[in-house]
Amino acid sequence: MITPRTDHLIDLALEEDAGLGDVTSRAIFPVTHRSRAVIDVKQDLVVCGLEVATRVFARVDPALKTKLLARDGERFKPGAAVLQIEGPTAALLTAERTALNFMQRLSGIATLARTFADAVKGTGVRIVDTRKTTPGYRALEKYAVRCGGCFNHRSSLGEHVLIKDNHIAAAGSLTKAVQLCRAQAPHLAKIEVEATTLAMVREACRAEAGVILLDNMTPDEVRAAVALIAGRATVEVSGGVRFATLREYALPGVDVISIGALTHSAPSADLSLTILPTKRK
Repeated sequence: MITPRTDHLIDLALEEDAGLGDVTSRAIFPVTHRSRAVIDVKQDLVVCGLEVATRVFARVDPALKTKLLARDGERFKPGAAVLQIEGPTAALLTAERTALNFMQRLSGIATLARTFADAVKGTGVRIVDTRKTTPGYRALEKYAVRCGGCFNHRSSLGEHVLIKDNHIAAAGSLTKAVQLCRAQAPHLAKIEVEATTLAMVREACRAEAGVILLDNMTPDEVRAAVALIAGRATVEVSGGVRFATLREYALPGVDVISIGALTHSAPSADLSLTILPTKRK
């Protein structure tokens, strides 16, 4: 997941935290002072962001050497070490918080995604994310969703057509919006339509939408909509679905459930960096 955008985000984060230097670490440790440390797990979690953390240490000082003790997507119990770092002490401590911030955020998303993925095992339903991501961090957060065992919805407005309520209101009708999109969109682009009522579901079927998103419907309404669609389109459910009600919506005929909370409400995971005792000679 190391791209030019990732490097840019890392540089912004380091500028924010250490742009004026690390007066504490530089005052205590001469450039020749070296330490070894590990990032360890403080809760049950799915780890994510190891390569990003490694890049943070390298950006601060190429003399910091890292060793992966885990892989993104693996589950760990408290006490497990997932990354080892060795090198100049002041540089190591300068990079500490930024590396942890990335890992805690991404591991939190991956951990939450895993709970949702596990909850629908055996149903054939895919859990996907949304575009409700931290600005600039979308690629990283969607990567974390995949590490947790869920899937990605579109990553940008340009990936496929998704006609939502405001498009329909401004166009004048659902049918007209579909017709206009079909005339302009690339021939391989799917046309997805958001429907909030069964009447809109019927109209979307008549307009031959490829995907019908059932927005903020009850489980009973979803059952009725699935019967109306009768396999003519991919069925997505979104809006109002919480973890506690997830299985109520993972119904036969539902293909996808999109959950914005995977990214916008995931709590940061608990990891820490610990300096290891110096080996006695």
